[in-house]
Amino acid sequence: MQNYIVMHMDRRVASIRSDGSCTIYNASFMPYNLYLEKTVDDIEIRLNNLSNFTYWCASRILTMDRKYAKEILNSLGKKQAVTDRDRAEIAVSYHALSLTDVYWVKKQYERVAYEDINLYDHSLSDSFVDVSLRGKSLTAQNAELVEPRDAAGDVATQGVAPKAWVRRNGKFYLLKDGDKRDVEAELLASRIMDCFRIEHVHYVPEKYKGIDVSSSEIITSKERSIVAMEYVEIYAHNHDQDWFRMILDKDAYAYYSMNIIDYLIGNTDRHWGNWGVWVDNRTNKILGLHPLMDFNKAFTSYDTLDGAICQTSQTRLSQKDAAIEAVRNIGLNQTADVQREWFTSEDQWAMFSSRLEILRKSLV
Repeated sequence: MQNYIVMHMDRRVASIRSDGSCTIYNASFMPYNLYLEKTVDDIEIRLNNLSNFTYWCASRILTMDRKYAKEILNSLGKKQAVTDRDRAEIAVSYHALSLTDVYWVKKQYERVAYEDINLYDHSLSDSFVDVSLRGKSLTAQNAELVEPRDAAGDVATQGVAPKAWVRRNGKFYLLKDGDKRDVEAELLASRIMDCFRIEHVHYVPEKYKGIDVSSSEIITSKERSIVAMEYVEIYAHNHDQDWFRMILDKDAYAYYSMNIIDYLIGNTDRHWGNWGVWVDNRTNKILGLHPLMDFNKAFTSYDTLDGAICQTSQTRLSQKDAAIEAVRNIGLNQTADVQREWFTSEDQWAMFSSRLEILRKSLV
């Protein structure tokens, strides 16, 4: 453990030393899932500071359940990231950079600026796409060409499905594989959402070396970050706030729209890392829910009208009941017809149509 400074772009936020003592420079710009207490003589608080900092760094690195995680780490010459400490060590070796926000870390007295290393302004190398998306090891020649920033975006991207960032004409796009069913599900879900008034990530079909993948444009930038709901809950708990009330006060429309869509498409993967909030990087304040994303597990609970248990409600509800509650609060907000020919089977179309009819009747 060394002495580190947590940075928000070029703003010092906090420093933490090897003994767990810390200094808070700008409390309003602390990461939502990092809680540190100012230096005191209490050894328990210092240990908590070290533990919290380690966890925060670890949360910025892929987990071992990510497909091809071992291949990714092996190609970078990193050990298998089993523990939080292992993952934290990998994170700080890349300055804990991410394409989800503008936080990073540097060693005390290290002379480096955000503009020198941030991922938004520095190109990624296509040589690492094969590793992240297909699990193919780098050749010795390619390994010499890959710099830390070339792989940092992929290493820091969460989720289980294989994915890789590519840069085209100054914009970043995320390619996602998995299997044929998952890719088709994500594309169909995106097409259905185009027929409703809801902010969502648009997925389009693409091929990568002959393999079908989905492609989507990055939604974050140096102006806006995203924060997962699991981190918002940590923030709410540490500040004696009610996370559910926070979300409804900020963006009730987007929250209810999410429950409507998830019911209609049978999405069972709305865990707390798969939805969250926009944050204005000028103020570090929540703007509202960020666009809906990640639909490769849509249509997996699609054999009953009730659907699965809603993962986003404060009380235990079925997806159907959560969607009906949502429709009664904001309406259905359908803007175009969903077409039968988009679906891969008659059963899938019949279930979608039945669920949609239930929600239409709940408007009366």
